[in-house]
Amino acid sequence: QVQLVESGGGLVQPGGSLRLSCAVSGSLFRLYTMAWYRQAPGKQRQLVASITPGGSTNYADSVKGRFTISRDNAKNTVYLQMNSLKPEDTAVYQCNRDVSWGQGTQVTVSS
Repeated sequence: QVQLVESGGGLVQPGGSLRLSCAVSGSLFRLYTMAWYRQAPGKQRQLVASITPGGSTNYADSVKGRFTISRDNAKNTVYLQMNSLKPEDTAVYQCNRDVSWGQGTQVTVSS
């Protein structure tokens, strides 16, 4: 069974940056589209960004120009670089591959 383990969340001031990482077990990482989702309290989970095996990316309108998703197939890891963070980015961020999910990492943007 595949395991996804996120890291890199924390508390940051508005305008700051964080980089999330998601390490994925198994040998087929390079064949899958990977995605980051987030869920804020009282809100539905939303897709933040995704990246295909070929490296094509897709972003939610709310994060375009601020967030960058990338992958390192040699390390079985997907990243989410988050810049110019806003309080409305506060949420639990989860890594996703197909039907598998990580446990999530909390990102809090507050002064």
